[in-house]
Amino acid sequence: MYLTQGLHRSLQANPEATATIFKDRVRSYAEHADRIARLAGALQKLGVEADDRVGMLSMNSDRYAEYLLAVPWAGAAVNPVNIRWSPAEIAYSMTDSQTRVLLIDDPFVPMAAALLEKAPVLKTLIHCGDGPTPEGMLSYEELVSGTEPVADAYRGGDDLAGIYYTGGTTGFPKGVMLSHTNFVTSGLGTVATGELLTAGAVLLHAAPMFHLADLAAWCGLTILGGTHLMVPFFEPVTVLKAIEEHRPTDVLLVPTMIQILVDHPESGNYDLSSMKRMLYGGSSISEGVLNRTKARFPGMRLTQAYGQTEASPVITLLLPDDHQGVPMRSGGRAAPHCQVAILDLDGNEVPTGEVGEICAKGAHVMQGYWNKPEQSAEALRGGWLHTGDLGHLDEKGFVYVVDRLKDMIITGGENVYSAEVENALSKHPAVASSAVIGIPDDQYGERVHAVVVLSPGAAATEQELAAHCKELIAGYKVPRSFDFPPSLPVSGAGKILKRELRGNYAAAHQ
Repeated sequence: MYLTQGLHRSLQANPEATATIFKDRVRSYAEHADRIARLAGALQKLGVEADDRVGMLSMNSDRYAEYLLAVPWAGAAVNPVNIRWSPAEIAYSMTDSQTRVLLIDDPFVPMAAALLEKAPVLKTLIHCGDGPTPEGMLSYEELVSGTEPVADAYRGGDDLAGIYYTGGTTGFPKGVMLSHTNFVTSGLGTVATGELLTAGAVLLHAAPMFHLADLAAWCGLTILGGTHLMVPFFEPVTVLKAIEEHRPTDVLLVPTMIQILVDHPESGNYDLSSMKRMLYGGSSISEGVLNRTKARFPGMRLTQAYGQTEASPVITLLLPDDHQGVPMRSGGRAAPHCQVAILDLDGNEVPTGEVGEICAKGAHVMQGYWNKPEQSAEALRGGWLHTGDLGHLDEKGFVYVVDRLKDMIITGGENVYSAEVENALSKHPAVASSAVIGIPDDQYGERVHAVVVLSPGAAATEQELAAHCKELIAGYKVPRSFDFPPSLPVSGAGKILKRELRGNYAAAHQ
């Protein structure tokens, strides 16, 4: 299995079919493949070798789709960067993965100097925006037009295809190593349901393309030879206009985006009848939003995905016909490419209905964490991917997620690991200790809440601590609210009892 296989097939079978649409640029598969082969050649001329990592810090665009194939075409591995990260987080991921080449878009040019200072490993910046190329950077378009196409390196199978950084329970992001087989297995398995993407589909990329959820959809459609329609980022009117003008059939969104879209006052002014399928994930969808979505998109079929980066990322799917009754509260059943089990602490399967850790097995499961052999062995022990989520199975195979072992907060579809936020808070001189939890939020599902114990004689305001955190971590990870108790509840072993903190918060806000 190799990521570029679908491109070769489309180039042979239907070269004049539309591959990408972005703004006023429409390119055929023949044009798409030519640009990919030229970009790959440019990367090789810049010294990119087999298994090297090439980063991209960019909004969605047709160039992002070219990058995702040009890097493996050149024999290297992609390293898409979270566009919401701070310079410190990005620099850490560049240094950790030893990424020497970074493609950078217009909105992120102002942070280039900070990235070069904090991550000396970065040697080459390629400007991939539509504005003027800044001094000291190479022009993406000049590299493509000025380089002869090269042959595909045909990397595949267990070769490294990408490193995707995910939140770290130790306070630092972890690089998830994914192979060509991982990516293609997840893409094929998702398509195999018959409910997501079909030949001739037009996929709207409104969710960020750096995210593995969008890549899974991209991979599935690339295999099928469909059309990729990109908007720079999710903005409701932009999405509505794109649907009416370009007639996409499929889209991937998180429930927060769906709610914003269907409740937007202008949504009724656009023709959205082309939409046939919507995939969503990050959290379940409320019945009210589901009903409004069905009314706004009549005939469209919704599928929920549950997974994680380590699973490339799909583990279970709640298919359209299951979006009613009790199953709607679940994450669905095992995807066609995945085996799911609920295990106890000793690695034994628990009886149906009992709670244990949700575990997955299949060719989509990661190779491990970059340069973290102990954490890799722990996550993959016993031949299973241990998700860190607690849940149970019912007699029909539906998976229900009930809690998270990793203290992960899901806010607006984004994963926030409490340890990362606590690590940032600890760097403020007034903070003696802290615990970060997720609390209910009507718009985002959960919001980040910090319980902070100040050092004796020290003082700090909520605004001051939030501003401090924003210098170190992405804005969506910054606590939105704070409590300042004199101490934190701890167990006999000295572990902070976050479940008690959540209970205290709930009781205080009843």
